[in-house]
Amino acid sequence: MGGARTALFAWLAARATGGQFVLRIEDTDRERSSDSSVQAILEGMQWLGLDADEGPFYQSRRMERYRELADQLLESGHAYHCYCSRERIDRLREAALAAGEKPRYDGHCRDLDQAPNGVEPVVRFRNPLDGRVVFDDRVRGIIEVDNAELDDLVIMRADGTPTYNFAVVVDDADMDISLVIRGDDHINNTPRQINIYRALGMAPPEFAHVPMILGEDGARLSKRHGAASVMEWREYGYLPDALVNYLVRLGWSHGDQEVFSRQQLIELFDIGDVNHKASHFDRQKLNWLNQHYMREGDPEQAVTELRWHMQRAGLAVENGPQPENLLRVQAERAETLVDVVEASRAFYEDFQDYDEKAAKRHLRPAASAPLQDLLARLEALSDWQPDALGQAVQATVDALGIGFGKIGMPLRVALMGHGQSPAIDKTLWLAGRRRSLERISRALEFIADRAAE
Repeated sequence: MGGARTALFAWLAARATGGQFVLRIEDTDRERSSDSSVQAILEGMQWLGLDADEGPFYQSRRMERYRELADQLLESGHAYHCYCSRERIDRLREAALAAGEKPRYDGHCRDLDQAPNGVEPVVRFRNPLDGRVVFDDRVRGIIEVDNAELDDLVIMRADGTPTYNFAVVVDDADMDISLVIRGDDHINNTPRQINIYRALGMAPPEFAHVPMILGEDGARLSKRHGAASVMEWREYGYLPDALVNYLVRLGWSHGDQEVFSRQQLIELFDIGDVNHKASHFDRQKLNWLNQHYMREGDPEQAVTELRWHMQRAGLAVENGPQPENLLRVQAERAETLVDVVEASRAFYEDFQDYDEKAAKRHLRPAASAPLQDLLARLEALSDWQPDALGQAVQATVDALGIGFGKIGMPLRVALMGHGQSPAIDKTLWLAGRRRSLERISRALEFIADRAAE
């Protein structure tokens, strides 16, 4: 969710300023960047509708360029080979933590006269020892960091692959990136990267560090708070437009407005308006937005997504009402498309048994006469539409002089197998003529058999 929101902010910043939105896959760390994780990014971006103007570019295909510029830094004296073992680095870290200090490299190899034999070195950036880095963050304002607080970070691993902090500098420079938007957990990386830009003789871009997202318990949003990937939110029944609208409001606002079309977002969004305080994830608000978009959003998107969910749930569209009709009725009662599907199974599949409590309470001998009267009216009905169906039910109520509940609840159980459904005229309409007549007849038989027993 955090990555999706950052991508959304970058997409909107590009669209709002007439810029170009670049998609780059930072996959130099093969342990953390599997084919499946890359595919999840691409699928998530496509599903959210965050189309890239350039890319995807893959860092794993640019290794020669990183080595070329690492050699340039070595030759200019802005980088050096480090032969320290992992064990020595770990000892430095443990000692710093024990002393209550920030772990940092001590520069042991910074001015090494002779290289040890048989050791594959890493390449470290020779960070300036004095002065300070100052940059104007588009979200947080002026940030200043003394170079004395920064150590000599590794820019190339012993296996010849670049680290994140070096690869992104090279990529941003080569790709003419003017604005980098990322999470505020990267603020500590930015001064280091600015120093690398300068050592390469390149102008750094602008930076905007957006706040993290917190769970409802106040802790940093993580897998234990919900979905681990964007596509899981699709599986949970949320619409792309609803998720986009919700994500943009996690840290950005325009007055008291809650619902935004994409065009409105493009017209109104400014990265400088993002709040620098952390935002709290609110599932109830997301559910409210999702229901709004199911009812009033892009009908084509909603129906496409509903069909996807029906297929996953094993419901054959041809066996029941059209998805657009189903959504029109059920969206008033459901927060997600999964809710819509699960509440609608009886419109596409026959059920074997009635809910025991609902049948015991409502399919009683007293319901027989109202159901028989309505069955006759429905069999004679030529217009199987909600208005006509509602009038037929009301005619039974008037003819028998009974309360609506005396026919409404037995009819609901007869049609659905349980006591929950949309308005009874809409339920009859969605169930369809054949299925409705058959189920009312079946309920009458159930009542008769129960009375005989």
